[in-house]
Amino acid sequence: MTTAEEAVHIITRARTVRQARTIAVVAVLAVLVFATFCVSLSLGDYKIPVLDVVKTLFGGGDRATEFIVNRLRLPRALTGLMVGAALGMSGAIFQSIARNPLASPDIIGVTYGASAFAVFAIVILGMTGLVVSGFAIVGATLTAFIMYVLAWRHGVSSYRLILIGIGIGAIATSITSYLLTKARVEIAQQALIWLTGSLNGRDWSNVQAMTVTLVIAAPLSVWLVHRLRILQLGDETAYGLGLRVESSRLGLIVIGVFLAAVATAAAGPIGFVAFVGPPIARRLTRSPGPAMIASALIGALVVALSDLIAQHAFGDTQLPVGVVTGVVGAPYLMFLLARTNRVGSGG
Repeated sequence: MTTAEEAVHIITRARTVRQARTIAVVAVLAVLVFATFCVSLSLGDYKIPVLDVVKTLFGGGDRATEFIVNRLRLPRALTGLMVGAALGMSGAIFQSIARNPLASPDIIGVTYGASAFAVFAIVILGMTGLVVSGFAIVGATLTAFIMYVLAWRHGVSSYRLILIGIGIGAIATSITSYLLTKARVEIAQQALIWLTGSLNGRDWSNVQAMTVTLVIAAPLSVWLVHRLRILQLGDETAYGLGLRVESSRLGLIVIGVFLAAVATAAAGPIGFVAFVGPPIARRLTRSPGPAMIASALIGALVVALSDLIAQHAFGDTQLPVGVVTGVVGAPYLMFLLARTNRVGSGG
């Protein structure tokens, strides 16, 4: 065997091993997500055995169990899973484009813009429900557009995009705080609950919105993975490989913003899910790429577990799911910043 043949054999074997590992990781994550999903459906004021939950999901439960599981608990659980999956994929897209683990939609301002518009709808216009969700989507989209325009200098620099996003996020946070100071106490309380990120009261309209979002965006995200991998090599290399860099980057940003915007509209700005999901997925799969499917499953698992803890770990007190994800994500952010400074790449 020649040196070239040996190199091809080694590369092929490495790819096969990585693909097998990725399939195994995805399978384990899918089992964990389904198990957490079933446990969340079984717990509540009226406890239902997990096996009965599984039977009910597949059409085999009695009438009482079917009502509790499918009518009362299922919309919340499904919304949580799909919101987590959308945030995981959105984070994977943004972090891969920017080649920086800090570039997630909840760090660089997209969800802050959605929050500012949603609070404006609640406090100033007195809106509730789907109208607030619509304002959140508009806010996220407008924030991303402003970020892209301000970051454009004969192309979009990833470093510039992150800095401008953080700045816009700070402005949006200030606007949100100002609106809350002008609101009546009961209105401010309602807005604060939304700002924390919560799955309370979610119904089938939220499930339908998230289903449409994932049906549209998930296949596109998986299909565009190869472009993300090329963009991770740097703009000059991507140009040399024939990739239309700016149009590819813009298209991926649109998909990432769409996923984050609808997820935020459905459940509020659940923090740190998009931030922690993709790095964990890449570490588990040992993949140099975005690990899109694993990121989606990690996001779904984080939200499902966090909501399970928020509902049942504190007795009669139920917390918004965003409180639990914040407790998990904030230490990771501090660890990442400390690690980045130690290796001398503080930017």
